[in-house]
Amino acid sequence: MSFCLKNNNNSISGVRLSIDMGGTNLRVGRIENGKVVKLVQEPCNAKGTEEEVLEQFYRMIGEVITPEVERIGVAVPSVVDYEQGIVYDVMNIPSWKEVHLKEKLETRFGVKTTVDNDVNCFVNAEYQFGAGKGYNHVVGITLGTGVGAGIVTNGQVYRGANTGAGEICCLPYRDGNYEEYTSSQLFNKWNTTGKDEAEKADKGDETAIARWNELGYHLGKLLQVILYTYDPEVIIIGGGIAQSSFRFEKAMMESLRENFQYPHEIERVKIAFSELKDCNLLGA
Repeated sequence: MSFCLKNNNNSISGVRLSIDMGGTNLRVGRIENGKVVKLVQEPCNAKGTEEEVLEQFYRMIGEVITPEVERIGVAVPSVVDYEQGIVYDVMNIPSWKEVHLKEKLETRFGVKTTVDNDVNCFVNAEYQFGAGKGYNHVVGITLGTGVGAGIVTNGQVYRGANTGAGEICCLPYRDGNYEEYTSSQLFNKWNTTGKDEAEKADKGDETAIARWNELGYHLGKLLQVILYTYDPEVIIIGGGIAQSSFRFEKAMMESLRENFQYPHEIERVKIAFSELKDCNLLGA
């Protein structure tokens, strides 16, 4: 299937096709005027060759695309050459070392394509449709097996020279880095999982409750870094762990206030947990 190459502007109106790529699931959605109107999802062929994964892309896109689609956007969990649309070293998909995804999709479907890091897409969606709407300076972080961050400054997604801006998770912290203390990796240190500790905490287990509070403490320190470096109007927290925000939010806020040098910033900044459905699809 192919269509005449279109070169429309970047407005969010019209018909778009969005792809949310993960090592577990692959989702393709058709977006009309900012809403998902058709969605297909299936497990990603993560162990396949580069071409096998691409063929899965093509087949799923073929189920959703229509001649009215003006653009394709792709969210990928990896480093991206945003200008060229080249994807490098995709997380959990070993065969995708260097994939010229923009070129391949444009050649196949004849529709202008943009490829970006998935957390950039997350913060873009929150800025356009979610908790960041109406603000000019937004930071979004996602908490899961790792920690990702995306930045909107002066109303534009800031990617840096190599689409690597916002990798705050890699900053040194204690005996490792922030990612080791603010993601599911912290539970791995205790030889457990967030799911197990949530179930225990709900039953009143004091050790589990303390572990969630410890996660909140480390997150507070990560938020301090965000305020010191980016000074946003709003910080939006998403990802799987954010669904347990009620278990750690109090400890997080106490830690954020602890020894922070500019307390007026804390009073002015909005800290929100994502409630926006299909973030990565909408952002892409």
